[in-house]
Amino acid sequence: MLPNKLSHFKLPARVDAPSAFSVSRRGFLLSAAATATGLAVGFRPLSGQAADADVINPLAAYLEIAQDGSITVLSSQFDMGQGSYHGLATLVVEELGASWSQIDVRGVTGDVALYGNVAFGGAFQGTGGSTSMMTSWDRYRMAAATAREMLVAVAADQWAVPAGEITVEAGQIIHQASGKAAGFGTFAKAAATRPVPKDVALKSPADWTQIGNADLRRYDRVGKTTGQQDFTIDVKLPGMLTAVMIHPPKFGATLTAFDGSKAKALKGVVDVVAIDRGIAIVAQDMWTALKGRDLVTADWDESKAETRSSDEILSEYRTLAKQTPQAMARNDGDTAGAMAQADKVIEAIYEFPYLAHASMEPLNAVARMSPEGVLEVWGGHQMPGLYQYIASQIAETTPDKVVLHILKTGGGFGRRGVPDADVVAEAVAVAKAIGWKAPVKVQWTRENDMRGGRYRPAYVHQMRAGLDKDGQIIAWDNHIVGQSIMDGGPFASMVQNGVDPTSVEGSSTLPYAIPNMSVGLTSTKVGVPVLWWRSVGSTHTGYATEVFLDEIIDAVGADPVEYRLALLKDHPRHAAVLKLAAEKAGWGKALPEGHSLGVSVHESFSSYVAQVAEVSVDGTDIKVHRVVAAVDVGTAINPDTIKAQIEGGVGFGLGAILQEEITLTKGEVDQGNYDTYLPLRIDHMPQVEVHIMPSTEPPTGVGEPGVPPIGPAVANAVFRASGRRIRTLPFSKGMTA
Repeated sequence: MLPNKLSHFKLPARVDAPSAFSVSRRGFLLSAAATATGLAVGFRPLSGQAADADVINPLAAYLEIAQDGSITVLSSQFDMGQGSYHGLATLVVEELGASWSQIDVRGVTGDVALYGNVAFGGAFQGTGGSTSMMTSWDRYRMAAATAREMLVAVAADQWAVPAGEITVEAGQIIHQASGKAAGFGTFAKAAATRPVPKDVALKSPADWTQIGNADLRRYDRVGKTTGQQDFTIDVKLPGMLTAVMIHPPKFGATLTAFDGSKAKALKGVVDVVAIDRGIAIVAQDMWTALKGRDLVTADWDESKAETRSSDEILSEYRTLAKQTPQAMARNDGDTAGAMAQADKVIEAIYEFPYLAHASMEPLNAVARMSPEGVLEVWGGHQMPGLYQYIASQIAETTPDKVVLHILKTGGGFGRRGVPDADVVAEAVAVAKAIGWKAPVKVQWTRENDMRGGRYRPAYVHQMRAGLDKDGQIIAWDNHIVGQSIMDGGPFASMVQNGVDPTSVEGSSTLPYAIPNMSVGLTSTKVGVPVLWWRSVGSTHTGYATEVFLDEIIDAVGADPVEYRLALLKDHPRHAAVLKLAAEKAGWGKALPEGHSLGVSVHESFSSYVAQVAEVSVDGTDIKVHRVVAAVDVGTAINPDTIKAQIEGGVGFGLGAILQEEITLTKGEVDQGNYDTYLPLRIDHMPQVEVHIMPSTEPPTGVGEPGVPPIGPAVANAVFRASGRRIRTLPFSKGMTA
């Protein structure tokens, strides 16, 4: 997913970028308006923006209440399955006093001032970095509480009773003494004409019935389990055509010539067109487009393409890892001096392959130009403002003439947040290439998706540690080699002093009390397109640091939990989840014969997760029986969703370490589908226990933090079961190395 440190991002000149605004209640002016159906409530930032409380676009709001009593939560965040829509709905139901039967959530865009992600500086709208609940916590509760107070005020006037005697429960406004009761819709339109109250009080945690309710299940679960939920792949517009793509076989290759005559002769094929990203076969349906694709021939110029194999790339990384880093991400104390004085030096090198996102729904988007010159685009718009701008450039129009329809998607893991808007750009470009004569859905195949680039970068970590005579770490050095995700794109300004923070996060922020620590980075230039992947830098730094620390602990003969706790003396939240996970896993107690435990703890996206894995090993076969996780995500809005995300993160991360990898042979990707790229199978999924730390801190992220700890926890357990250290991933390769 997107990192949560995008404050350096600058929008293109043609798109307004309002100044950042705080999620603090003092940072907003509440505003409300009457709509065609009822009441709309939203915020305007107190940063020079227009602030007329009686003038507001209904889309520039977080909450709409219709006269029929239905409530629409307008989400600034995009739901890729992580449950953000349910989380926002929970905040609204809690503070408004609504019934779940009234609630719907819809993704919206079009007002950066209101929907800009404050964790990213407010400069653009985007979902990622596990920031959805963190950035929505104050905004949506305040909108709902304000709407509640306005409705109550109208009811009090109309019933001629004191507002303090009115209660709100399950979508009903009730005055018990008089026996009067009515739904929200009765007062919605009148409420919209009233002045917006100031200093609205939020409910006390003691009065919460929805926030923190462990029995509450996702409101959208029925539609997803019955198949009623629509995704982009389900979009069908009148006269819509379907296009499939032929992309260059090597990254960086360009099209020189193609022959689509045989495909165009096929009944149902409408056109074969070239765009800057490849060749599109446009047909009446998907099957015909696929048949037409097989009849197209093409010539490619590969003079500037990446032609190396992945083994060659990693070989270069190993060489670079032993040299001086290009840049330093952390340099505490005198690491070199302390290393020279150490009684013992331990070294290890860890290797990580390219990884695909491999979400269930392959990439897709739909584009249609209206007779009035308005371009509509349907898709999983993880960064809608940027996509709107890119689409306008391709269509040769202005961003205000581009309307985005934000749909749920069958998984994202970072892949839907692309700086060049790849599949969205393709849909617009193909529709333009055929003269806008029909709506066009560009639907990637699984092979398009797997071979279309945008991978978690490959990395090599060179690790060294110096120990004193008592077995304490006095020096720690980590040299990371790999591609920068941020360099060369719209987020390039995030690279500071040669350091891409997404390459080093988790290593440069290591919490352990080590007096001399250096973290260096060498960013490579490789023609393989890379992108953030669920938990971004922590996908490799969490593994390298926690497995290397375990090697050190084994070398000094210490207990892995106790040794970590001593190093975490200044980080109580890390220590607390570590203690809880160890306790719940039965650390130190007898295990079934042949079973071993491994532990890890990691912070990512301001959340703290410790995991203990119970593993057995038979030859090169690894069986993960049980995983116990303890998590601190601040206030737990939806405990069931938190547990589901940690369980999903365990499965996602476990599949990656066991057998997932993208390899290249002479620049071409070897894997194309789930037969050769191997996510976790259901029979390999362990039992997962999730324990949530009680907290009164604001909520933090949960979509990604469950991923990083599983790899090192399993690797450390494998060592205790077999005596083998796995330093080359995936395990299917490392166990036989």
